Amino acid sequence: MPKLFIHNTLTKNKEEFIPVNSDHIRMYTCGPTVYNYAHIGNARPAVVSDLLVRVLRQLYSKVTYVSNITDIDDKIINASIETGVSIDEITSKYEKIYNEDMASLGVLKPDIQPHATDFIQQMIDLVQQMIDNDTAYESEGHVLFDVTKYSAYGKLSGRDIEDQLAGSRVEVASYKKNPGDFVLWKPSADNQPGWESPWGFGRPGWHLECSTMSEQSLGLPFDIHGGGMDLTFPHHENEIAQSCGAHNEDKDPTIFSKYWFHNAMLNIDGEKMSKSLGNIFYIRDYLEKCDGETLRLALLSGHYRQSINWTSNTIEQAKNTLDKFYRVLNKCSDIEVNKEMTNKCPEQVLNALCDDLNTSKALAEINEIVKKLSSSNDSGDKIKFKTELLGAAQVFGILQKSPKKWLGIGQTQDNLDSEFIEKLINDRNQARTSKDFNKADEIRNKLTDMGIEIEDTPNGTIWRSK
Repeated sequence: MPKLFIHNTLTKNKEEFIPVNSDHIRMYTCGPTVYNYAHIGNARPAVVSDLLVRVLRQLYSKVTYVSNITDIDDKIINASIETGVSIDEITSKYEKIYNEDMASLGVLKPDIQPHATDFIQQMIDLVQQMIDNDTAYESEGHVLFDVTKYSAYGKLSGRDIEDQLAGSRVEVASYKKNPGDFVLWKPSADNQPGWESPWGFGRPGWHLECSTMSEQSLGLPFDIHGGGMDLTFPHHENEIAQSCGAHNEDKDPTIFSKYWFHNAMLNIDGEKMSKSLGNIFYIRDYLEKCDGETLRLALLSGHYRQSINWTSNTIEQAKNTLDKFYRVLNKCSDIEVNKEMTNKCPEQVLNALCDDLNTSKALAEINEIVKKLSSSNDSGDKIKFKTELLGAAQVFGILQKSPKKWLGIGQTQDNLDSEFIEKLINDRNQARTSKDFNKADEIRNKLTDMGIEIEDTPNGTIWRSK
């Protein structure tokens, strides 16, 4: 079994993954704040984390993956005020849509998907631990973390705390001791959601939510914490600080999570996604135009730590690759394989993925398998290569559909008569047998005019809608 190496943001190095307990791997990734449709940038951490989890399950017998739902946040509150729709309705609606979108992208549902609002008391308890340890303080109805009380603050993001404290040019809230202090608990107005606490009626800060849910779901320390690179600071930095502060640890951030795993962002046609540029595109909109597998492969086409320049060409290339894979699978549809064996990723592909999720190399290896499968004439080799292809595809989360369905073979638009098409093809085949090639060509041209492509194969003529 190969060793897994991943880039650890905490140390800034690619390291061999050494689990806390090899009998049980535990991983957490920050999930969505459910107040709107998820955009294509939100999909990348979900897809990349899903790939890592699939790789971990090739290597270890038990893996628990947690990704949360943030269902209380200022963005949600503002959406409720603006629309007049209750918070429960908003969060329920967009959580459902998010999970549907992720399923379309082949993202397996997390083993545990905690909701922030189910852990309010645990959040209050964690805040009290910080106050008791003198790493947090109450001020004007707020409870804040004192960043000067955690000496390793900035280690994850590489930011110098002294620069943050001395060089702050923004107006500092009156209730803060230091500019870098962040909110753990905030007061709620009468028209805002909240819960009773020792510090009054209020609600948790965003950072506190993830610290609490990860600890409650996985225990401490757990193995891997993932998310988008944009969360490194302040969100993940603050998670570490408050979790260490609650457990009276001043220096060692690994008492929370051992490895930190971050994916780079997407650019749209060379520009950063932003509302001001109007280039934020929702997953749901893409799914109306192309299959989720295509989007998934496009998101995995480059290394996860490198930015992807997301263009129509990115999607087209992924579609062409999948078309090629499915065509080869279709030609081998009569080759039976042991389904249990397809649960195992072939060694050469797994080795590539174990090298910090080198998806480009892994895809190159899959391409080699496809070539061998396509060119082989030996039935034993065909079984071997088809098994390898399906095993690699399962880890990648692709090739999960019927080749005929993907390629549109034998399928037509509602306004076309399948029986009539089959009759024309049969007439053409008879004409070819009789060497009446003019008639055969006439029928092919007629089918083309109808929007039907035909392909003559050793197993007969197949057809698909253009």
